[in-house]
Amino acid sequence: MTTSPGTRPSLSAWRIAVFVVFAINGLAMATWFARTPAVRDALDVRTDEFGFLIMGMAGGSIIGLLASSHIIARIGSRMTILVALLSSLVALAVMGLGAETLQNFGVTFVALAFFGAANGITDVAQNVEGAGVEQAQGRSIMPWFHASWSIGTITGAGISAGASALGIGVDVHATVMAIVLGVATLIVVRYLPKNRALPGLDDDGDGPGQSTFGERMGIWREPRTLLIGLIVLGMAFAEGSANDWLALAIVDDRGADEATGALSFTLFAIAMTVGRIGGVWVLDRFGRVPVLRASAVLAMAGLALLITVDSPVAAAIGIIAWGLGASLGFPVGMSAAADDPAKAAARVSAVATVGYFAFLVGPPLIGFLGEAVGLLTSFWVVLVLIGVAFFATPAARETGAAANASARDARP
Repeated sequence: MTTSPGTRPSLSAWRIAVFVVFAINGLAMATWFARTPAVRDALDVRTDEFGFLIMGMAGGSIIGLLASSHIIARIGSRMTILVALLSSLVALAVMGLGAETLQNFGVTFVALAFFGAANGITDVAQNVEGAGVEQAQGRSIMPWFHASWSIGTITGAGISAGASALGIGVDVHATVMAIVLGVATLIVVRYLPKNRALPGLDDDGDGPGQSTFGERMGIWREPRTLLIGLIVLGMAFAEGSANDWLALAIVDDRGADEATGALSFTLFAIAMTVGRIGGVWVLDRFGRVPVLRASAVLAMAGLALLITVDSPVAAAIGIIAWGLGASLGFPVGMSAAADDPAKAAARVSAVATVGYFAFLVGPPLIGFLGEAVGLLTSFWVVLVLIGVAFFATPAARETGAAANASARDARP
């Protein structure tokens, strides 16, 4: 991966750089997620007070997602990734210092809100870059980028577990991670094309994009945006519900021990990762719409099996099918949203906002229903939303550059 300042990076260098950006983002997120018990203990807060901290981060994420397309239109996706990713790492370090060193709830809350906002902006910008690589390469490889994010979170969780076992405070841990990942960020952004995502500019262009604020906000009124949003909503809801409630559902509703519950979630996570890695070949071979339809059917079948059949074998098969089926919805939705380069940032921002809304609203909704009827029974809501995604799948059909790439692939 070589380039020099002022030159356009090769496609392979660009592709590797986007993989690394996704992994850095995953590592940063895992540093927070995996050390939440340490943050709670350091601040000495109740569960409901800690929930308020999480709400602050969630609110920041939504603000960042909504602002992202306007920022990308102004300064380009490469500069957006640089500024937003570095900002998220600074906020991560301040979060650790606020919790452990200062033991100040207010400082920690503000840091997490900024962390969420910067992460939301980074998320959209990295997906815009990933879509650009797809269009330049002529292959649907967005699932690989999201698999890189998953690998980053797994690695970050492992580092966090080691830091916790060694008794390293969250302040030192978060600060060291922020420094290391910050250096990696400064290096990797050199291999991203300058301002590539700006409509009307070449790779070395400068200045604002041509779209107006009204045009970018108008993307929310386009039927295709809303339908792609429904695909991402259903699949993100499926993924988020498993992340938050699967292990507990197996323990509470199937009478399993905690180790089995943890193993169930691990099985789901592995299925998601395998689905994203293998999904690229399937997408190349069959195209987005057939693959998304088959994925939705597989996820619904897995969920129905898990809910209705009280058997460890059936549960394992159902969880694997659920994970494989849910694995491609979010990344393919990002690819579909970015088909039109002139609208890529705005549409990815809108679709990502819908996806994050599912991640944020899904857990409390399932928890509320689970308290009333049981967690496994509440998963029927997840199945219904995946069904909605199934009927919205035609909106993901390749257009523009993506369609041309698919046509090339289909020729003998």
